[in-house]
Amino acid sequence: MKQLKVIISGGGSGGHIFPALAIAKSLEKKNKNIQFLFVGAKNKMEMEKIPSNGYDIKGLWISGFQRRFTIDNLLFPLKLLISLISSYFIIKDFKPDLVIGTGGFASGPILYVSSKCKIPTLIQEQNSFPGITNRILSRYVDKICVAYDNMNRFFKKDKIFFTGNPIREIISNFNLSKNTGYDFFDLDKNQITVLIIGGSLGARTINQAISNGINFFKKNKINLIWQTGISFNEKANKIVSALNIKNIKNYQFINRMDLAYKACDIIVSRAGAIAISELCCIGKPIILVPSPNVAENHQYKNAQSLVNKNAAMLVNDSQANDKLVSTIESLINNKELQNNLSKNIKDLEVKNSSNAIAEIALKILNE
Repeated sequence: MKQLKVIISGGGSGGHIFPALAIAKSLEKKNKNIQFLFVGAKNKMEMEKIPSNGYDIKGLWISGFQRRFTIDNLLFPLKLLISLISSYFIIKDFKPDLVIGTGGFASGPILYVSSKCKIPTLIQEQNSFPGITNRILSRYVDKICVAYDNMNRFFKKDKIFFTGNPIREIISNFNLSKNTGYDFFDLDKNQITVLIIGGSLGARTINQAISNGINFFKKNKINLIWQTGISFNEKANKIVSALNIKNIKNYQFINRMDLAYKACDIIVSRAGAIAISELCCIGKPIILVPSPNVAENHQYKNAQSLVNKNAAMLVNDSQANDKLVSTIESLINNKELQNNLSKNIKDLEVKNSSNAIAEIALKILNE
């Protein structure tokens, strides 16, 4: 059997990298004879994450176009031209049978050149409001896998497949007991547990709101699992050490997020597309604080799509300092609302997304 060659491109953040890896692993399960090449942006996190998962990667000299004047914007046309030329030579050298993009500016040049070279192409759009790269690429690629309804507002209807977002296997195989989570974090099993997650780099406004309201958790003996990210970790260490109580735990990064999800009763999170897909799988009541610092205001639109279905609560980033802890308190005190949010978000779960995307990708080769 001829070896299948597949390029997968996407990066800049975990929201593009983790789906790319999940799709690769699903393709490997369906066809053992595949050679992968990833294409990312030089100096971005994919250049470390992809090789650590055992795959080869090539980097393009490309970055996003900022919505304000920067020196980088002056270089953008040159970067784009060089990335298009580099993409052509990557394709000429690797000779892929299929090219898949998971979003982010790194995927733009390689997907565009692939489509012009008549190579089968597919993009996966994670958000409810597509980024500019995927909106442009949608004119050229063969298939588009989406995670939200009504995406024909942005893409041609005959190209769209509803697949949901690929999520980490450790989350999708969510079979652990709640006590396992309590034991891992050394928490009181008789108290309600709140999990705060703001992404690996942290979320300044969420962290500030929690630190300002930390006495609420102490006074009410509420278990708190607090992922601060890098930037707030030192300050959180001082705050939690000064409290000197067992029920409040802070972490720079939580490696066993499956156990954190299992232990908690309520989750506070940013509203990235992959985070939301994981939260739909988990099925716990959530409060979303969308980051305002993302292109196209994606996170607010992702969050609002859940709020419209009574599947989440929303606190604006600008109001987090004043409203986040009081919103947590009101949710703790409203068991009926907790149950409704939990049921409604679980109803939005889409299972086996990476498997569905892999099947669609392989079908393109036979068309």
